Amino acid sequence: MSDNESHIQQLQGFLKGNEAFFSHLSQDIWEHPELGFQEHYACRRQVDLLKEFGFQVVTPYAGLETAYRAEWGEGGEVFAIASEYDALPGVDHGCGHNLICTAAMAAARLTQQMLQHSGKPGRVVVLGTPGEESMGGKVLMLKERCLDGVGAVMMVHPSWRTSKDLGSMAVNRLTVEYFGKAAHASGTPELGINALDAVILLFNSVSCWRQQLPESSRIHGIIEAGGVRPNIIPDYTRCCFFLRSPENEKLVEMNERFLAMVEGAARMTGCTFKISPCNQPYKARKPNAVMNHRYVEAMQAQGVKVVPGSAGRGSSDFGDFSQVCPGIHPYFAISKTEIPGHSKAFCAGAASTLAQQNMLAAAVAMAEIAYSYLTDAKCREEILQDFKK
Repeated sequence: MSDNESHIQQLQGFLKGNEAFFSHLSQDIWEHPELGFQEHYACRRQVDLLKEFGFQVVTPYAGLETAYRAEWGEGGEVFAIASEYDALPGVDHGCGHNLICTAAMAAARLTQQMLQHSGKPGRVVVLGTPGEESMGGKVLMLKERCLDGVGAVMMVHPSWRTSKDLGSMAVNRLTVEYFGKAAHASGTPELGINALDAVILLFNSVSCWRQQLPESSRIHGIIEAGGVRPNIIPDYTRCCFFLRSPENEKLVEMNERFLAMVEGAARMTGCTFKISPCNQPYKARKPNAVMNHRYVEAMQAQGVKVVPGSAGRGSSDFGDFSQVCPGIHPYFAISKTEIPGHSKAFCAGAASTLAQQNMLAAAVAMAEIAYSYLTDAKCREEILQDFKK
């Protein structure tokens, strides 16, 4: 029996009898959905539980009211587990963050028990990271140096399939405003400056640009304000665009090109313009191959089918974490058939029996990786070397 298999058996032994406890926690948070930076109930539930486990907890943390940092252990290396718990407007836990935070609680407890049983040094840190959905809680926490001293970091995420971390896209979110001059659209149109024309020109420019963009890049936007009445030339319009790329450097190029288009549309119509950040930009995720491999092995050892996947087209603030230290953000299945994320169907799946079963399997896998990192110098070095590539 390999060390990995031995660890998994021990972890399953520690988990045995506590499955219902963690499933109830997941269900409880599912029943109390809270939007980003308003997750008071979910934060309190986790903080109280971690204190019961013997973790030292600081909350509020990093300037965020619903963030926390919990730590247990002495000496040795530091492994961090990231927890997410915000919901979405309209679809509640349609991204399954109730499962993410519960998996984090279970993994932290199991890693703690493994260290206690072995008597080996090592510290487990749980980072409660609010506002992942476009608000960039992790980005803000990084500005407060939340990963200082941390050797590696990990979280798990629900999906319709179980797969390793295949990365995510860097994203920049921009609000564009155009300012023109109102006039009667029929009586004196020559006295107006049409801000809606500027927005339409911008959208048409983007549509042409898409033909030359790499297949992996994405740009998509909406018009948020387009005028008041048909007989009034719009003097103000506003739109919001998301720019995405799996390469951080490519996104910088995309930003420059987009800004030129914004300015060009203003020049062609005689408008002035303003560009503002819309939420936090996220960096592309950098999956660690060694941690990924261990995750796949650990899930398969528990009888969970792992399937190949394609590179993620979404974006996550965990991408910023993964650029600072080794990390992964793999997936576990909550459905036997494909369901879209950020939907009512996904929200229902996040409360299913299958979701809770695979959530706990993912927690065991996460604990196995954490324990191996903390206690196995060879494993630790392999993880670090892959990160340095």
